[in-house]
Amino acid sequence: MTPGDPGKTALAIGDVALTFADLDQRLARVHGLLRAQGLAEGDRVAAMLPNGLEFFEIGLGAAAARCPVVPVNWHLKRDELTWVVGDSGSRLLVAHADFADTARACADATGCRVLLVGAGYEEARDAAPPVPVATWSPPDYFYFTSGTTGRPRAVERETATPMSGMLEGLAAMWGIRGDDTYLACSPLYHAANGYAYTTMFQGGTVVVLPRWDAREWLRAVERHRVTACFMVPAYFIRLLELPPGEVESHDLSSLRLILHAAAPCPVPVKERVLDLLSHVEIWEFYGATEGGATRISKDDWRAHPGSVGTPWPGVSVSVRDDEGNELPPGVSGRVFIQPPGGQKFRYHNDADKTDRAWSGDAFTVGDVGYLDADGFLYITDRASDMVLRGGVNVYPAEVEAVLQQHPDVVDCAVFGVPDERLGEELQALVEVRRPVAPDALQAYCRERLADFKVPRYVDIVDALPRDPMGKVLKRHLRDQRWAGRGSAVV
Repeated sequence: MTPGDPGKTALAIGDVALTFADLDQRLARVHGLLRAQGLAEGDRVAAMLPNGLEFFEIGLGAAAARCPVVPVNWHLKRDELTWVVGDSGSRLLVAHADFADTARACADATGCRVLLVGAGYEEARDAAPPVPVATWSPPDYFYFTSGTTGRPRAVERETATPMSGMLEGLAAMWGIRGDDTYLACSPLYHAANGYAYTTMFQGGTVVVLPRWDAREWLRAVERHRVTACFMVPAYFIRLLELPPGEVESHDLSSLRLILHAAAPCPVPVKERVLDLLSHVEIWEFYGATEGGATRISKDDWRAHPGSVGTPWPGVSVSVRDDEGNELPPGVSGRVFIQPPGGQKFRYHNDADKTDRAWSGDAFTVGDVGYLDADGFLYITDRASDMVLRGGVNVYPAEVEAVLQQHPDVVDCAVFGVPDERLGEELQALVEVRRPVAPDALQAYCRERLADFKVPRYVDIVDALPRDPMGKVLKRHLRDQRWAGRGSAVV
């Protein structure tokens, strides 16, 4: 039984549309395909796919087969993909044909099987005996986030909260209904795909934008009468950069809800967007793959500019010092999040990172901030080295590990510096044994890392600043670049 009217459009991309009945047939075939590939309940499926219909049919088909899905950033290179697939223990990798070489190299290294969308997947799916699904279930996603050693680590839930219950909670919190049309305009490998599934499981329609483009977003909202979407601040900036009057020339009257998160939104950008889309209910929220924390409406934001809001229903937020003591309003410290109902998570294969994250029933992802007298949270810095580039997490240790393999590199420091469009960009300061061009070091990284992890700025230095024990004072270097901005995050 589908969650929506069988004849209603469930998914649309470009001129292609699938009704709930069409999608039901697809996921039954995918269910059969996974069984034909030898997967059993609990076996993981890695999906390295751009935004498209296949992302959803594979997710729903895997859910029917009770196989968790590992969403993979399709920018990853061979070694990065091999780590994710190997560490997750995925038995099958479904990748787009554009990434065939990377996928096959990963298969050679890990022993997983490979299916390529656009080069055999469709034929295998259509030939598989369908396994009908009595009731749809949302996918059980196994998300990776940055690890303490620079390698990504997956977040595993220790408490069995049904995904269907989580989607119901999101629908209730944001008022998502069966008559909504949701525009998926951010990469589907991000956890924000949960809002697309929330809409679908309420019986609504999901429209997919293959990639972000401000003008395509405007056309899609107008054409499909979109009511809701999730965005990141970089998308707001692109809209604001369009020629005067272009946004207003489109009929956006159907749009009622925009959720935004993933990176801090500069106050001037938020003010302009609220004015530009004054008829839309724009909510900002703060959290991580590990769990949601706070949210703020546009009216509350105008009263508390720069804040990320007050806790989600059932969630508690506190700010603590290094000894774990709660701090009074206005005093900055580490932000801790206490999930509802004693929910817990652990980092897959990383007990040390798990132990450092938790303090009793609350966890931290290393963000620094303060609560005001009204209980509104402000994020001012990060205690960790993590860089948020356009809403995507980058862990500098991973980049440093690659640079340090270069035969001419003695040592290096990689950190985030302010960027007006992306919030942060990567800066690398490098000590070398012999002369080497910065662009040669960038090319070396580009061969081994996804493009978004390649430092935009590379400077050769005589010596990096160090403490008496010889450790590079990276925090000092970062603070120099952020001085005078009032906040160490954009």
